Amino acid sequence: MPERSATLLSTQTIHTGRVFTTTRDRIQLPDGRETTMDVIRHQPSVILLPMPDTAHIVLVRQYRYTINRWTWELPAGHVEPGENIKTAARRECHEEIGQVPDRIECLAELYPTPGSSDEVMIFLRLIGFSTPTETAKLDEDEILKPKLFALTDVMAQIERGEIRDMKTALGIRMLPAPDSYS
Repeated sequence: MPERSATLLSTQTIHTGRVFTTTRDRIQLPDGRETTMDVIRHQPSVILLPMPDTAHIVLVRQYRYTINRWTWELPAGHVEPGENIKTAARRECHEEIGQVPDRIECLAELYPTPGSSDEVMIFLRLIGFSTPTETAKLDEDEILKPKLFALTDVMAQIERGEIRDMKTALGIRMLPAPDSYS
């Protein structure tokens, strides 16, 4: 017998922004109790692991206003409504590192904060690159500088606490050690 789901009784949009919408939902829980939930509604995100070869990865240096610091991160972005995941990955890769991948492999689909958001992060390894003829336009809040790193150096930076972006630390740890590739 399948487990019951919650029943939506009513919903109210609290905020609509460029990246997400917040709703206040009145629901009936599977056990019959009623409660109110504030939910961040967010398009899926693609988290890119651009690997020109098995021993290297491209990260982007990015300023993050919310924490008032510069971070090294995996390139990432949201999937536009109606957009295919691979199309979104190619677009974001072009925008953030100036390259487009030849091959895209899905590593995982994970919910970063299922207690408050419906966002799913799709981790994708990108392999083989070409440079497009046109330059991509960055989002208005982006200041990005891509850099090629040895994968072992990035792993060491994570261990030392120098890379603190969760999606980056998790994404890097999804990869096999560079010496395990055939």
